[in-house]
Amino acid sequence: MDPILVALFSILIGLCIGVVSMWAVNRSERERARWADVEEPSISDGAAEVLAVIGRAYVVVDAVDGVVQASPGAYALGLVKGHTVISEELLEMIHQVRSHEVIVEREINITRGTMTKTQLVIDLRVAPVGDEYILVLADDRTEIARVQAVRTDFVANISHELKTPVGAVGLMAEAIESSADDPESVKYFSQRLQKESKRLASLVQDVIELSRLQSTDVVRQSKLVDINELVAASIDRNRITAEGKNIELQCGGRAKHQVHGDPELLGTAIRNLIENAIRYSPEKTKVGIGVSERNGMVKISVKDQGPGIPEDEQDRIFERFYRVDPARSRQTGGTGLGLSIVKHVVSQHNGEISLWSVPGEGSTFTIALPTVDDEATQDLLGAPKTGAQNSGENSVASFSSSIASAQE
Repeated sequence: MDPILVALFSILIGLCIGVVSMWAVNRSERERARWADVEEPSISDGAAEVLAVIGRAYVVVDAVDGVVQASPGAYALGLVKGHTVISEELLEMIHQVRSHEVIVEREINITRGTMTKTQLVIDLRVAPVGDEYILVLADDRTEIARVQAVRTDFVANISHELKTPVGAVGLMAEAIESSADDPESVKYFSQRLQKESKRLASLVQDVIELSRLQSTDVVRQSKLVDINELVAASIDRNRITAEGKNIELQCGGRAKHQVHGDPELLGTAIRNLIENAIRYSPEKTKVGIGVSERNGMVKISVKDQGPGIPEDEQDRIFERFYRVDPARSRQTGGTGLGLSIVKHVVSQHNGEISLWSVPGEGSTFTIALPTVDDEATQDLLGAPKTGAQNSGENSVASFSSSIASAQE
């Protein structure tokens, strides 16, 4: 065959293939667009705006359980992934609504995360919308459920704790009445009655203190606080109790900078730590209180020579009413709220509390609080800034005077 004809024939075939390919591509694009309109339905802009201002996470599901639209909150809660509902309980509710045409509301638990599994409590309300869609409204009630559980546990614990001293007071009163002719018995039961009444008063005071802490706004009531003065005052408040057990209180170190917070709350936390150390230390021992400052943090450490705390108990020691040895706590008069109050105060002041303890060697509790630098201190006190070196003494005097007047 003539080579020219072969070349022309090849070109003609190439042109035909190109035309067919272009036609196929255009047809495919038209089909894809048409099927996209059918397979990916969407809700109107007006409905989307209404859902956006509801204030709850939402999911809109079509007739085949496909996710038409979902809020970012729904993805964050783990209800949906992509265009699929991944919660089996939610799918069950959707099917129930579709088959019975009713509104279903239920509270479910969802586990989120693979490494650190977090339990979420989600309140779901599922309702039909029109003939095709199902609307799911979700509300995260995890924190509310946690607070309710804490409140329930607190009421149960406080009822149990109050029952013991109240019952003891009644029994002691009956014993005194029945032993009116026996002075020794009256004296013995009167002492026991006094001890139980003090324990009851201490428990009530701790409950009032904890309640006050939870309603206190530290930001509004905060001021510059001298930790050295608070530590000294807390030691004086506990000195008589320590002398009653022949316990020596040793204090060392000083903080160079102030902290910003509520002096009354911080004083309560430090007093509780020292009181706790005295309570669990044997007679004729020492309790050490140390103050140090480093890297913008002031630390107050309280070390006792008590029985120590086992390692498996240390994570729970700050829980309300938790005691390592309940029998020993009854003997020492502890309420089980002191360390919980300390932790609450420290967390309100953006600080940390840590524990070092070895059974048989005692325990050391350390509070760490952020300090306020000199420049911030001058700003807070409204003191004029000066760069002269010889003005340091005047600045210190003015600073001390301002602190004294603020405390008055």
